[in-house]
Amino acid sequence: MVRTTRRVNPNHIFVDTNILIGAYSGKKEFQEETACLHYLTSLVGKKIYISTLSVAQLVSTLQNRFSRTKMIQIVKELRHRFEVLSFTKEDIDKSIADVGTDIEDNMQHIISMKANCRIIVTKNAGDYSLYQDIYAVPPARIRSIPR
Repeated sequence: MVRTTRRVNPNHIFVDTNILIGAYSGKKEFQEETACLHYLTSLVGKKIYISTLSVAQLVSTLQNRFSRTKMIQIVKELRHRFEVLSFTKEDIDKSIADVGTDIEDNMQHIISMKANCRIIVTKNAGDYSLYQDIYAVPPARIRSIPR
């Protein structure tokens, strides 16, 4: 059997749900996540991705805090600022079979691989240590991603 390696692109960056929720929550304790997103969207030559799963999780988490109008504004902004990757039944099957113990992280990992992402920005970088094809960057180290 011939083993193939998936080509990853260091210019393709995936943003985990926890970064989005923190940044869009409007709470002072999540200023680091907000700064992280501002830095990411300032990068030239990089494509920044999120998943439909992340959009749904963000809406579910924040919709009781904000008005419907505000939530629609946030969702539209997400669509404008990021490339949004779909989450499918096949992705669910791959996630269940993936190496990580956290199935939601497996889901984000599988989705990020659709765009050949090499970097995932997440608050729980340690949870991604089992994945050999992606490098997890916490918000505190966001500036390690070169401009």
